[in-house]
Amino acid sequence: MNKQIRNIAIIAHVDHGKTTLVDTMLRQSGIFRANEAVVERVMDSNDLERERGITILAKNTALFFHDTKINIVDTPGHSDFGGEVERALRMVDGVVLLVDASEGPLPQTRYVLQKALAAKLPPVVVLNKIDRPDARPEEVLNEIYDLFIDLDATEDQLDFPIVYTNARAGVAHRKIGDDSRDLLPLFEAIVANIPPPTGDPAGVLQLQVTNLDYSDFLGRLAICRVFNGRLNRGEEVGISKLDGRLISTKITKLFTFRGLERDEAETVVAGDIVAIAGVEGIQIGETLTSLEDPAPLEPLIIDEPTLAMVFSVNSSPLSGREGNYVTSRDLRDRLAKELLTNVSIRVEDADTPESFRVLGRGELQLAILIETMRREGFELMVGKPEIVVRTENGKKLEPVERLVIDIPESFIGIIMETIGSRRGEMLKMSNHGSGRVRLDFKIPSRGLIGLRSQLLTDTRGTALIHSIFEGWMEYGGDMALRPTGALVADRPGVSTAYALWGLQERGELFIGPVIEVYEGMIVGENSREQDMEVNVTKEKKLTNMRSSSADEAIRLIPHRQLSLEQAIEFIADDEFVEITPKSIRLRKKVLQYNKRPRRWQEIRASQEAAN
Repeated sequence: MNKQIRNIAIIAHVDHGKTTLVDTMLRQSGIFRANEAVVERVMDSNDLERERGITILAKNTALFFHDTKINIVDTPGHSDFGGEVERALRMVDGVVLLVDASEGPLPQTRYVLQKALAAKLPPVVVLNKIDRPDARPEEVLNEIYDLFIDLDATEDQLDFPIVYTNARAGVAHRKIGDDSRDLLPLFEAIVANIPPPTGDPAGVLQLQVTNLDYSDFLGRLAICRVFNGRLNRGEEVGISKLDGRLISTKITKLFTFRGLERDEAETVVAGDIVAIAGVEGIQIGETLTSLEDPAPLEPLIIDEPTLAMVFSVNSSPLSGREGNYVTSRDLRDRLAKELLTNVSIRVEDADTPESFRVLGRGELQLAILIETMRREGFELMVGKPEIVVRTENGKKLEPVERLVIDIPESFIGIIMETIGSRRGEMLKMSNHGSGRVRLDFKIPSRGLIGLRSQLLTDTRGTALIHSIFEGWMEYGGDMALRPTGALVADRPGVSTAYALWGLQERGELFIGPVIEVYEGMIVGENSREQDMEVNVTKEKKLTNMRSSSADEAIRLIPHRQLSLEQAIEFIADDEFVEITPKSIRLRKKVLQYNKRPRRWQEIRASQEAAN
């Protein structure tokens, strides 16, 4: 047992302050030089993470408290990235559960805690943001106890230490109001309550790969936890592959973590978290073990994906103008590369050679993948998300989610109506007397597709929406389609302000003037349920006649600029989102008007299928 190491994961719901807490822990442990320039939320290193203010990838860091090395894994707070959390928990011996002192435990807190308790990991509970004016630490602590009891925690797990923090200010308290001025109480609680890693340095070598990284100089890096034994640089070891084969390889470089840096090491022992370079073809879940006496570990078990989307080559008339990678071979290679580092995504061949079915945990996870590809120079089209259905004992099952919505009291009626139309059932409703109400629902996963933007519209942007996968239930039949049709361009050309001015009362526009369009491109949302073919390229006829009304000033209502997630939520079954590095366009699958089935025919066909 290595008494000088502690391995912890920081787990919490999105936006409760994990990455900020890791920031201040790193600063106060003296990892950075006094004159070193350090950005805020230093662990969110990816551009998308910084823009959205969320953690997407689980990352490792390490700091020293006196003589103890604390390896920290910062995990994502969104359930869509749950595969990252499940791997992170395999690397650690305890968890720091971070809960907002005002919001209390939310669905993702429940999901991650459930995984941690099942793995018998001891928790340290941290109530963060105690400086908020609406903080209610006493009630939140009771909610945390209720959550532990609800998840069948053992008596040992219920006897958790509690630390109160303000991560932004870098202060931790054992009791609210004591005279602590730094994070010392938190460091002490971690060292005292999280056990040192088990494992015998003299035993048979066992390392499990839980994450992959890439370096331009060293190639693929495998991040592993050393469960048993000792590993030396230059040593010949065996890789136990997922299919049971044992392949010999030589360890060319070994690294341990210190702050955000990796330090080269000659030897590592049981209990530490390390990075290994120069091992070609290694995958997540594989074990590095002794060649003479192999002892492979159990492979990682990751929850099943619940959502699928079809990615296909961009076949629109404007394809190939903005992106560098436009062929099906480029798309296939990029998705294969994603599979190497992202274990919770799967890729299957679709009906045609130029399209692929990508399965993931949720809309956000797939939208992040599409946004990443777009920034790398890819052009592609994606279809409407669909749920993954499974059959057991002759019954068709669909995934069901736990949905928590936090809204002002005045919007309860409209929320109940919206969720009811999507086959949601209310489980409980809690009112903390602050003017806001928290509603708990059980809802089929397909009921969540397009729900977020609708709820934000219904509640004027005040709703907080969180969901988490809960299990499988019997398929409940077809669900209502989008209630509105689309405004579809009927000819190629460039949009004009004059044409848009005449159309804006027909519905909401998605494009402005001087935008290139093509036949079949969706330029707006119709206020009725039918699709409407419109000419957005019409120019004003100029004549010598003068009249007082002819030269009315054209005033356009600002159009709605759809983000990637909004576009994916908006489209119907017969539509695609076309994604290029510079543009996001919506289009019909069949571009020519005379070859396209009418929307009312589709609605009628889906109703007949349901009956």
